Amino acid sequence: MITYENIVPWGRSYTEYVIMFNLTPYFLSKKVLGCGDGPAAFNSVGNAFGGNITSIDPIFSLPKKEIERQIDKTFGNVINQTKAHLEKFNWEMFGNVEGLGKIRMKSMQQFLSDFEQGFEEGRYIAAELPNLPFKDNTFDLALCSHFLFLYSDHLDLDFHIKAIDEMLRVASEVRIFPVVDLNANRSAHLDAIMGNFPNSELIKVNYEFQKGGNQMLKISH
Repeated sequence: MITYENIVPWGRSYTEYVIMFNLTPYFLSKKVLGCGDGPAAFNSVGNAFGGNITSIDPIFSLPKKEIERQIDKTFGNVINQTKAHLEKFNWEMFGNVEGLGKIRMKSMQQFLSDFEQGFEEGRYIAAELPNLPFKDNTFDLALCSHFLFLYSDHLDLDFHIKAIDEMLRVASEVRIFPVVDLNANRSAHLDAIMGNFPNSELIKVNYEFQKGGNQMLKISH
């Protein structure tokens, strides 16, 4: 069984974000908020393409060197746990664990090279769910990658409801990926969340690293 004591800093690529959230090129004209992005490349690459993306994460309160240290500390743990549970993953995209490690580290290096400038520009903001420092309806779209649902053992149902309420306060639409937990099981909170937010729907996407983890939850006002 895959277990982490805490939520770990682990960054995914811009391409992965586009696929797992079903983002069409039209999204680049929208104001987008990434919640819990951590050291992902989505912000740096997306804004270089002309997007308008803001990312929030508590890790952004740390200096670049400390974030880098945390990434290095996390890297071996995540790779080792993945190696021990190869059967839980679909390897078509990455080939093998080494390929996964290279792509993840490249994405996190892209983040690190952009972090200090992006922080000055206000693209990286030290904040966390369920309390966002934005006015109502600031964004068109709020994304949450590999935080809600994935960490269902760490974050209870009440936290999920408050976090989604807050994202809906600041954005017209919310998208969450994946809807499975760390061990690729359907989140214990998913049915209750869908019952609590009637304008929610599960959408199949063309991204499936965790076996069975190929659905995104879309919630609108």
